[in-house]
Amino acid sequence: MRHRSGLLTLFLMLTVIGIAGCGGDYPQSTLTPLGDFARMVDDVFRGTVRWALVVFVLVEAALLVAIFKFRGKPDDAEPDQVHGNAMVEVVWTIIPAVILAFIAVPTVKTIFRTAEVPTDAMEIEVIGHQWWWEFRYPTEGVVTATEMHVPVGQKVVLKMRTADVLHSFWVPQFAAKRDVFQARYTTLWFTADTVGWFPGQCAEFCGTQHARMHSWVVVESPEEFAAWTAAQRVGSPLVNGGVVAPDTTVPAPPVDSVVIKGQDAFVAGGCISCHAMVGTPLAGQLFEGNTNAGPNLSHVASRARLAGGMFENTEANLRRWLSDPQLVKPNTNMKLPRPLTDDEIATLVAYLQTRR
Repeated sequence: MRHRSGLLTLFLMLTVIGIAGCGGDYPQSTLTPLGDFARMVDDVFRGTVRWALVVFVLVEAALLVAIFKFRGKPDDAEPDQVHGNAMVEVVWTIIPAVILAFIAVPTVKTIFRTAEVPTDAMEIEVIGHQWWWEFRYPTEGVVTATEMHVPVGQKVVLKMRTADVLHSFWVPQFAAKRDVFQARYTTLWFTADTVGWFPGQCAEFCGTQHARMHSWVVVESPEEFAAWTAAQRVGSPLVNGGVVAPDTTVPAPPVDSVVIKGQDAFVAGGCISCHAMVGTPLAGQLFEGNTNAGPNLSHVASRARLAGGMFENTEANLRRWLSDPQLVKPNTNMKLPRPLTDDEIATLVAYLQTRR
């Protein structure tokens, strides 16, 4: 009896812990949908759980009744055998089929609805790299990394591919996972209905830094999004057929300033071989499938995070990153041709922090 009581207590404790684990405001929870796509998927999930709960309760109730009401005694006669009873077999076949139909019909409808690509949506091209996400806005003329800005209430279509290995784009509060491949596009769409910053994650193992391949969906008001695109558009490699125009939004620094030295270091130190920067020549084929290309840094100071979302965009973190990228993020594709001097790092940090 004591043994049974202990097992019951353990079962109740595990049940309470399990239920508690299902609650809370978790940033990457699929249980808090904030867009139309995610809400449709969530409706199917919750409907399936409700049917599963009904089946569980009925089966467990029947089991308990059978255990306590029809428990066999030593002197009981042999029970009647129902094997081969056609009516019982038909009933036990129809009931699961009906339940599966109630689950399958809304599931199939949702699959077809989410597979339809809307024609009245804003298009964003998503490109996976080891280990960061690139976002291009063809109509707006913007190229950025890690942070995808979208206006609230605006339907967006993501055309996605990879520049190297297989990745999977996933922002759980807005949409499902989608694998991205070379040489062909996969699509995903959603409409965000809540303003804020929402984290995403690569959901397909893609190398040693897979767990640090983050992304953010930044949902803004239409006015804020328009202001962001206007600021980001200047110097974008998608404007003027890839020719970078002079950036008039940032005043030209004095000739002898640390910033102009940083710009010289950006070119002389080899940064320009992998990164586009307004006011400097573009790297060859940078945005046409070059797997060694790094993010467009024309407006890097406007981003909240660096290194594929690994850490905050602060002076100290930028200095640490430039000092030894391989130490901060082992096996990253950012490989310096030579170690930078302390003076070069200081001038580069000052220069990059002006790039808004």
